[in-house]
Amino acid sequence: MALMITDECINCDVCEPECPNEAITPGDEIYEIDPNLCTECVGHYETSQCVEVCPVDCIPLDPDHQESQEELMEKYNILTANK
Repeated sequence: MALMITDECINCDVCEPECPNEAITPGDEIYEIDPNLCTECVGHYETSQCVEVCPVDCIPLDPDHQESQEELMEKYNILTANK
């Protein structure tokens, strides 16, 4: 699954620089995660870095974008092939 940021976000700016796929961007009111770029840090880290640093725990799994570990690894391979 991709992750999402809920409206409990306080715009503290700590999650955006932690994302290795640059999936997190400032939205109109809160930060947003692009599900096409989010791999839950699969391929980069053991845990999702944005979740680790979020001081208000507002980054749950996105139920609208369910993916297996294999699918996340495939997405990681596609995203990093161009770098």
